[in-house]
Amino acid sequence: MLSKFSSPLGVIRAFFFLLGPATAGVPLLELHKGDHIAIVGSGLADRQQHQAWFEALIHKAYPDSDLTIRNLGFAADEINIHPRSKDVPPTEWFLSMKKGDSSPEGKPKVIYKAGTDFGADVIFAYWGFNESFRGPEGLEEFKKNLDQYLGSQLAANYSGHGPPRLVLFSPIAHENLKHPNFPDGAENNRNLALYTRAMAELAQARNVPFVDLFEPSSELFEKTGHPLSINGVHLTDEGDRLLAPIQFKAVFGRAPADTKDPRVAKIREAVLEKNTQWHHRYRTVDQFNIYGDRSRIAYEGVTNAFILGQEMAQRDVKTANRDRLVWAVAKGAGLKVQDDNLPAVELTPPNRKDLDPYGDPDEAIKHLKLPPNCKVELVASEKTFPDLVNPVQMSFDTKGRLWIAAWPNYPETSPTTKVFDKLLVFDLDPKTGKAAKVTTFADGLNCPTGFQFYKEGVLVMQSPDLWYLRDTDGDGKADSRERVLHGLDAADSHHETNSMCYEPGGAVYLSDGIFLRSNVETYDGPIRNTDGAIYRYEPNTGKFMRHAPYNFMNPHGRVFDYWGNDLITDATGNANYFGPAFSGHLDKGAHPEMQQFWNRPSRPCPGTALLTSRHFPDDW
Repeated sequence: MLSKFSSPLGVIRAFFFLLGPATAGVPLLELHKGDHIAIVGSGLADRQQHQAWFEALIHKAYPDSDLTIRNLGFAADEINIHPRSKDVPPTEWFLSMKKGDSSPEGKPKVIYKAGTDFGADVIFAYWGFNESFRGPEGLEEFKKNLDQYLGSQLAANYSGHGPPRLVLFSPIAHENLKHPNFPDGAENNRNLALYTRAMAELAQARNVPFVDLFEPSSELFEKTGHPLSINGVHLTDEGDRLLAPIQFKAVFGRAPADTKDPRVAKIREAVLEKNTQWHHRYRTVDQFNIYGDRSRIAYEGVTNAFILGQEMAQRDVKTANRDRLVWAVAKGAGLKVQDDNLPAVELTPPNRKDLDPYGDPDEAIKHLKLPPNCKVELVASEKTFPDLVNPVQMSFDTKGRLWIAAWPNYPETSPTTKVFDKLLVFDLDPKTGKAAKVTTFADGLNCPTGFQFYKEGVLVMQSPDLWYLRDTDGDGKADSRERVLHGLDAADSHHETNSMCYEPGGAVYLSDGIFLRSNVETYDGPIRNTDGAIYRYEPNTGKFMRHAPYNFMNPHGRVFDYWGNDLITDATGNANYFGPAFSGHLDKGAHPEMQQFWNRPSRPCPGTALLTSRHFPDDW
């Protein structure tokens, strides 16, 4: 069919042939009972697992097919660029995962006991967004890479039953938010239009079904009248809900169920529960200690690779158990998930057998060595507040309450965790300064390594995403959660984003350390970094940049002096640097060796701060 193609601003108009994605009644794909569907691609694919409208509509339309769907989206990915933490398996390994011991081809042995087969029968592939930032100059290289990708997928045999049935999706348009803090997206849309056209032409040449999402999303943005994205390129939940029927009709050639149907809502709720378990599996944190060099270090004869490989198998089975929940709900029934079929995880002996149990907190203070005229007072402890375990960041709000990110599951939750990490809020007694009451603002967290207040809520780092949490009903607990950044790596939970802070200009600083490969998808293109950096993020504008790319080990400490200069402490070696000297912009790579301004007396350093007060004695 002949399809008109234009940008939302009417700047570009072109005509090209599609393989019939918009033809009513002509499906691009037929699903079979028991099909395994993989969703791959960059941010559009990645975010759909957390919104799940398209997936819910598919299960609603095929209630008796018992479909197994796994989202392998990875924000900032490109067709031929899949940056992962060291030794982390590539997407293709998950597409063809088999039972028994397995390891990624060409990688060191990963002692993994697979919990379930996958073997993709169908692949929904979302490409073109991050590639489009190379503009017209990069178009020929993109076409070459896409052609090679399509050829490789059509020759693959992930399921053992022949090549997967592949559907290629274009990027969506860049929404003009009509807000002074955000770009209008005109330049991005010119590039997205070019790349969408190239995708359509190659899909036709390869006889691959193609879905144009650029034009329909352009029309959707214009007719809705209010924003459907958080930054112009990443859809809100409503945006995903409105795009889902467009995708469904294009793929299956018929109208889907109404997204406001209560039955769709129930299916979606089950899908979200399944996707949460899968996200813990596919995007598990502390990956360097699961797949990388550290995973091979044996303690008492046992390695992380061995034990955590067994835990990954448990996560596979937990996900599969929730597939059955989705199938039951799609059929109009119910199912209570038991998780009583998890494979065993062997007991791990302690690394150190000579450690005394934790002492009384008041007794511990007696062992602290203090300068003259100083004292330490106990404010709160696990003794009176059991949830106060492993506090990794704390900050006072404008009401004088003490907020603490508590991390009892360091380095990460296990598949059978019952008590999760939390963001706690302590009310302090104004007379004594001691904690009088605690409220759990957010529960169910996994590795909340940092947070910072923003507007009426709080930004919380939970790799690989930065969340914006809000309490909208005034009960003191977060009831609104939105992902605002994607792709901050979680290769080592000890080195990932922590000690978040504001700069004087209002931007939030985040960080990561060695082993990490952060790849953050933005409306300016993907921001990529290897082995340590401090990042600058403007929550009001969505801008994200590498502020100080350097070969850091673990830059825990950041503080600003009276003049707005940032002082940076690399915690592992207690190395201290003058930030402005190596925060100049680099397109790629890192700044060379930087001299320290203070030859520290000891290491490591858990954090830094500047203390100033007129109440200090003159000799201070």
